[in-house]
Amino acid sequence: MKILAIETSTEACSAALFIGDECHTRFELAPRQHTSIILSQIKLLLADAGLNFKQLDAVAFGCGPGAFTGLRIATGVTQGIAYGADLPVIPVSSLAALAQGAFRCHQVESMLVAQDARMSEVYWACYQIKDKKASLIGEESLGKPTAIQPYFDCAWAGVGSGWCEYQAVMLAQVATPEQGCFTELYPVAQDIAYLAKSYYLRGEVCLAEAAAPTYLRNQIVQNR
Repeated sequence: MKILAIETSTEACSAALFIGDECHTRFELAPRQHTSIILSQIKLLLADAGLNFKQLDAVAFGCGPGAFTGLRIATGVTQGIAYGADLPVIPVSSLAALAQGAFRCHQVESMLVAQDARMSEVYWACYQIKDKKASLIGEESLGKPTAIQPYFDCAWAGVGSGWCEYQAVMLAQVATPEQGCFTELYPVAQDIAYLAKSYYLRGEVCLAEAAAPTYLRNQIVQNR
């Protein structure tokens, strides 16, 4: 199985190429430079592997929620590749990828993911690891930091930039995460690719024209 994955929903820009059981990755922290960097990362990954787009099985992308411009870039690049090579697309939640990264890096299995959504809000969701994959508990939401709620009866961790930006507010709302807070993580293509593999095997794919970002917010620009 050969899956190309893209993730540009935050300041981090990354691409990954999943071949069999190996994942080759490119990562760069580069705000407002995603358009040029992601294309270069993809070209380098394919060149190093000696592959072209038509030899892939699918293209996966972090569909959000996240930064509006970053989500449009990931969606557009994914659609362009999928159209040109006649490939299925696998949308993967950027919050799920963040949860998967927390498990990969810190071995936490229950977590409340909260990403700074600007406008004094967070994108948040609860995830638990099942069969080594992040599984959503409830639904993904957008709201004030005071709206978060851990749906666990076990020890859990806080994950994401929201725990840095609004930690005092959120800790006043919920008990301190027993397994700590991991604010340094970004959703990355490596974890998009890992989750996309299981989605692909379950047939959870779509056509290029149906690929769409998940914004969770209708109002993109704050009124002044």
